[in-house]
Amino acid sequence: MKLKDYVWPVIGLAAVVFSCWILYHEVRELSLDEILGSFKAIDRWQWMGSIAAALAAYAMLGLYDRLALKHLRRDVPFPFVAATSFTTYALSHNIGASVFSGAVVRYRAYKSKGLSVGEVALLIAFCSFTFGLGVILVAGVALAIQPEILTRYFDVAPSISYLVVAGIALIVGLYVTGSLLGFKPLSIGRFHLEYPRRTVVWRQLLVAPAEIIFAAAIIYFALPPESNPGFVVVMAIFVISFSLALVSHAPGGLGVLEVAFLTGLSDVPDTDVLAALLVFRILYLLVPFAVAIVIVLVFEQSAMWKQPTPKAKLPE
Repeated sequence: MKLKDYVWPVIGLAAVVFSCWILYHEVRELSLDEILGSFKAIDRWQWMGSIAAALAAYAMLGLYDRLALKHLRRDVPFPFVAATSFTTYALSHNIGASVFSGAVVRYRAYKSKGLSVGEVALLIAFCSFTFGLGVILVAGVALAIQPEILTRYFDVAPSISYLVVAGIALIVGLYVTGSLLGFKPLSIGRFHLEYPRRTVVWRQLLVAPAEIIFAAAIIYFALPPESNPGFVVVMAIFVISFSLALVSHAPGGLGVLEVAFLTGLSDVPDTDVLAALLVFRILYLLVPFAVAIVIVLVFEQSAMWKQPTPKAKLPE
């Protein structure tokens, strides 16, 4: 392996160590019994809400790949797309910047359906862009509703939030305008980046925010009603914390999610926040990760059986 192959794993490990060190100083006065007590206090209705939100979030992630294939004008059966998308995100969310993350899974899966390397690369870029679009849309809506959310992290005036909202509106507006006017493809050498059709863009604007909203709802439902700050606040903090976790390349956002949420929800008991994040990790990370491993093993086994057996040479 080359030196650059170690860069992102090292960055992810450093992010985990640093975040866990900060987390330790944040929760060192809490006992494990207190955290488990808050976890056990989550009732079945809260669990049902969080489970439904997790299922909906992964369903939306399946539509990411579906939209990308529509953009590429490729027809792949949706059950296969849904399984590929689920496996991709379940592994990449947990592993982080690893050679075994989403790109490898998508390449192996979609290659079997006739997509070229370039098409798979465009699909991955399209899905990443769709997620980014969802992040800024949700952030813009949250800041427009509650501009004081930024003060939970930064010592700034609430009016700054309106400037951020205006910038987000401008970016999204330019993107939509480009689709409506049908901008020409951007060519860089042999690489051609075609602007998505308007029907694809409109679906992006619905699917991307929906996935983030459902993912945030997992934590929202798990928080106790008496200390719950409201869905908009939870959603905004989720966008910040999950984005930081992805940027850090920490496997499963270990430590990063907890520090970001404890900072943003300083008005909520730490034990309740940690219990809700434990629910999120179980439903959004650990259970899907276990299922994804089974799907990969089944896919690889079936692929192996489909490979033609080399013919034995007859003795001369």
